[in-house]
Amino acid sequence: MPNFVFWNLNRGGLPRSVGYLALQQNADLVILAECTMSVVELLLELNAERPDYQFAPGNCEHLLFFTRFNSSFLTPRLESQRVSIRSLDLPARRPLLIAAAHLPSKQNYSDDSQIFESVHLARMIEDVERTDGHQRTILIGDLNMNPFESGMVAASGGLHAVMSRRVAARHTRTVQRQQYSFFYNPMWCHFGDRTPAAGTFYYDSGEPLCYFWSIFDQVLLRPDLLHGFSHDQVRIVTEIAGVPLLKDGCPDKALASDHLPLVLQLDF
Repeated sequence: MPNFVFWNLNRGGLPRSVGYLALQQNADLVILAECTMSVVELLLELNAERPDYQFAPGNCEHLLFFTRFNSSFLTPRLESQRVSIRSLDLPARRPLLIAAAHLPSKQNYSDDSQIFESVHLARMIEDVERTDGHQRTILIGDLNMNPFESGMVAASGGLHAVMSRRVAARHTRTVQRQQYSFFYNPMWCHFGDRTPAAGTFYYDSGEPLCYFWSIFDQVLLRPDLLHGFSHDQVRIVTEIAGVPLLKDGCPDKALASDHLPLVLQLDF
């Protein structure tokens, strides 16, 4: 069962931490955002134990892809500065679309502007699905929105990602005579104290409204990938090689990053 890892490094971290993370999670695909390390440095650490990993080049400035598969199996289909949609074509398996994204942050974009980014991302994904003729699609990355925000949930103005697997299993919903495809968002289950981290990103502001924990780093799945899928196949990583990524209960950005990594295990 292939394993996919995503981590926003916040322009920090060490190549060794990425290598240990990939080894610990038995990662087949590693996607990095806000990574200032060189590809050569990362390949040296990823291949420190065995020469397994290849760099899978693309034209997305914000994301780097490393894979244990032959990199020719991971074909860019549509890319922008912040989005890379790739087709993963493995022998004896049906093709899979992997849409990775690092959307603009709330520091630079208003809520309304983030919704426009969500619309653009949704249309990019739909265009590739239409061309490739299937909806076996994963969306993974730092979306800089919580699962409950309009850009995530809305049909006509967002990604149409819902918390209910039963609802997502309907595949589509019609709004004003227009049909919209669902994503299922398993990240809702990761809010709160059931695991050491109550989200993937922590921010303690002085504003009256403060969530403290947010889940900006997310995995969304089209309904066609939900057969046999369980919630424990998506995990938020809180330690690497025995070293905690949390300090005083919050991501230790001095050690690695202000974001926690995500791991998805998926059979397809």
